[in-house]
Amino acid sequence: MHNKTLAQISQDLQAGEYSSVEVTQHFLDRIKNLDDQYNSFITVTDEQALTQAKAADELRAAGNANEWTGVPMAHKDIFCTEGVRTSCGSKMLDKFIAPYDSTVADNFNKVGAVSLGKTNMDEFAMGSSSESSFYGAVKNPWNEEHVPGGSSGGSAAAVAARLAPGITATDTGGSIRQPASFCGVTGIKPTYGRVSRFGMVSYASSLDQGGPIARNAEDAAMMLNVMAGFDKKDSTSIDRAVPDYRADLNKSVKGMTIGLPKEYFSSDLDPAMAQTIQDAIKEYEKMGATLKEISLPNTHLCVPAYYVIAPSECSANLSRMDGVRFGHRCEDPKNIEDLYKRSRSEGFGDEVQRRIMLGSYALSAGFYDAYYKKAQQVRRLIKNDFVAAFNDVDVIMSPVAPSPAFKFGEKSKDPVSMYLEDIFTLATNLAGLPGMSVPAGMINDLPVGLQLIGNYFDESRLLNCAHQFQNATDWHTKTPTGLK
Repeated sequence: MHNKTLAQISQDLQAGEYSSVEVTQHFLDRIKNLDDQYNSFITVTDEQALTQAKAADELRAAGNANEWTGVPMAHKDIFCTEGVRTSCGSKMLDKFIAPYDSTVADNFNKVGAVSLGKTNMDEFAMGSSSESSFYGAVKNPWNEEHVPGGSSGGSAAAVAARLAPGITATDTGGSIRQPASFCGVTGIKPTYGRVSRFGMVSYASSLDQGGPIARNAEDAAMMLNVMAGFDKKDSTSIDRAVPDYRADLNKSVKGMTIGLPKEYFSSDLDPAMAQTIQDAIKEYEKMGATLKEISLPNTHLCVPAYYVIAPSECSANLSRMDGVRFGHRCEDPKNIEDLYKRSRSEGFGDEVQRRIMLGSYALSAGFYDAYYKKAQQVRRLIKNDFVAAFNDVDVIMSPVAPSPAFKFGEKSKDPVSMYLEDIFTLATNLAGLPGMSVPAGMINDLPVGLQLIGNYFDESRLLNCAHQFQNATDWHTKTPTGLK
């Protein structure tokens, strides 16, 4: 059962091939038996999952089921889930039991999905390797000496290891697409505002966006149908009708114009990566698409702009965790200043503290105009590049990352080197555009993803492009060597 996609499990449940209790127990057993080597889950909700599965089977027996009833999935541990720990991979929230459901979690509950638990992640979504988690690093199922990417590394690794068929994730600067690429699975970051952020613990509020990680584009579309939609509880949510993301999957891509940004294919790109991505894009030519070179001239400003804006927003968002209201509280504080200092220094890890300090500096008196305001102006230039490009092309394609998954410790002691891992993904978050990673090849026995970038609210076109590519190739069906 674990080798079946979400769509196949849904169909099997509807056909009575097995019960929700049976398929849920199967995945719970896999997590129990295999996840010690991957560390992809922080919390496994065995009892709750089986209770949900039993209720789903009763609904199906009564003829009240839908395509999601009894289908198992999981959540990144950044989405609040009522009565279940929501830690964000941090000591700060190790004992925090969410008193309510995020809108995303609530949406899956309403359609009858079964939640297997909460997946591991970089602390507060800050990282590109899932090494900064308080609960230990996540291992890449393709090679356990290599990182799974971040910050949604637990979600991507668990899907790759067949511990869950689909898992929610979040993307602030590439945190869905990069781990999807490193782990050989499919992930999509929707347009900013398409998925509610209510109950999704904030890192950088103007950049964060929830999305799915799954085996293939059809499953991602199935998940996005549940996740997307207007939410009055989220002031950044867009009040716009949500299409059926599965409706256009089988449309031909013939006549589509694909933009290839020359800045993403420069001589700095690893030759093996360049060749792999170019080979993948040639598949679209075979299907009748037209390729066109485009320019995104402000690409080189993405990293500095992002690493001013994101830390600034995180410094503001995490200020609420002070040892007073919720979160970690130090022992026997001498006074209020000692309470704040020790609670935060004990509760936050090195990378989170580094970004808080960067952000606090950028927002401080005398530096706001020079850094934060300037970064926001640059952000607008980056957005304008895409607006101009989409006047001439339908979809933009590029690498997701400069290389396949790197080894543990290779970049963790060099923050700048780690930040540069996001060079191809940051622009879509700064511009608020949808982006996607699709398995597209292998380099040194490690998977590589092709990045698809669409115009605003054009997720259906991205999913269509991904699905047609997956009909023509089999990279998304590959499994890690030795996987049981």
